[in-house]
Amino acid sequence: MTVDSREVAAGVLRAVPFARTLGFEIVEVAPEAEGGVRAVVRLPDTPATHNHVGGPHAGAMFTLGETASGAVVMAAFGHVLDRAVPLAVRADIAYRRVAMGEVRATARLGRPPAEVLAELDAGQRPEFPVAVEIGTPDGTVTATMTVLWTLRPNR
Repeated sequence: MTVDSREVAAGVLRAVPFARTLGFEIVEVAPEAEGGVRAVVRLPDTPATHNHVGGPHAGAMFTLGETASGAVVMAAFGHVLDRAVPLAVRADIAYRRVAMGEVRATARLGRPPAEVLAELDAGQRPEFPVAVEIGTPDGTVTATMTVLWTLRPNR
């Protein structure tokens, strides 16, 4: 299976108007990345997304991480949308330090895609984590997040 990373990026921004509202830019979608499927999404530094201390609002950072996780899900499982709907089940975020300026979320799929697809093929509703690091362009991690996703079979 070949994944067009540009199409995944454009599809995520088409499907999620709120990501466009916040000005997210999908920097990278790497279905064949070392360490598994990866996506990087950028939140530019704009006053409209600032909090009371001048950095990115916690809600914007949460949405950034969730959007990056969704890009990973689409890269890994977009080809099965005719038989399953990806849904976020829950998300946990830990804000580690104050972020200032631009932030980026780097998300990685936590299970091999083939394993998840085997469960879907067996009629199950697989769940899988996507780990996200949110940080500054110099690599300083300001938050960590895990989004648990499922593929709900179409019936």
